[in-house]
Amino acid sequence: MNRFYVENIAESDKAVVITGPDVNHIANVLRLAVGDEIMVSDGSSRDYLCRIASIDTKTDHEVVADIIDMNDSNAELPAEIYLFQGVPKGDKLDLIIQKTVELGVHKIIPVMMERTIVKLDDKKMSKRRERYQGIAEAAAKQSGRGIIPEVSDYMTFKQAAEMAKAEMDFVLMPYESAEGMEYSRKVVDEIVGEIISAGQGQADNAEGQADNAEGQAGNAEGQAGNATSGEEKKKIGIFIGPEGGFAASEVELMESIGGQIISLGHRILRTETAGMATLAILSYMMEM
Repeated sequence: MNRFYVENIAESDKAVVITGPDVNHIANVLRLAVGDEIMVSDGSSRDYLCRIASIDTKTDHEVVADIIDMNDSNAELPAEIYLFQGVPKGDKLDLIIQKTVELGVHKIIPVMMERTIVKLDDKKMSKRRERYQGIAEAAAKQSGRGIIPEVSDYMTFKQAAEMAKAEMDFVLMPYESAEGMEYSRKVVDEIVGEIISAGQGQADNAEGQADNAEGQAGNAEGQAGNATSGEEKKKIGIFIGPEGGFAASEVELMESIGGQIISLGHRILRTETAGMATLAILSYMMEM
């Protein structure tokens, strides 16, 4: 089913209004008509099944769709994964953004590291960020995501490390000189175990709220379904180096803020592969 994003949908709303380039896409590319059903996400992990009520491509240039049903999105991971990606050469970041969005990344932060080869001024950075956000939105639509992951402004490694220290619950740095796989497996198992336990605790709390909703039987199911969406998820930061890898000083800084230096195996992965591999491992383990 075709998916679109509309921000700030209130629980009391009976319809959504789609504007911008999506109007032309609906009317002239997809050739949808009044009565066709579409999926609309509010960008906050809620999905709305809607039926198109009107299409105006001339005056107001908008599509109005009546809300049929609402559910929490099941396409989001039980943890928010932040990818701190060392800026690579050429258009590699385009592929990284597209594929990591498909795999469930929450936010992508391009990081200018010591061994980053690319040199960008503020104007080029701003222009690239606009393109990157468009790639993220297209990938989110294609993969049925409940949010559009944000591609942030560029950061220095120091800024990224400070953000990770202040905001992340767990920080991982895949590195070719890390300890063996046994240690890395233990680290990842512990992180995933804590996230799953936290999610189970939220589910038990939601069930308790439903059981205790005396005289509110009609609302109990809604309370159970929405309780976890209001809980703050754990945050995992993943640091991936550029083509030249990490400098020794960057690894030391990561260790000093409590980051875990892990291995992805006996093979050295390209920068555009390492983030995808780490995300695939985490998403599989959290959802299996």
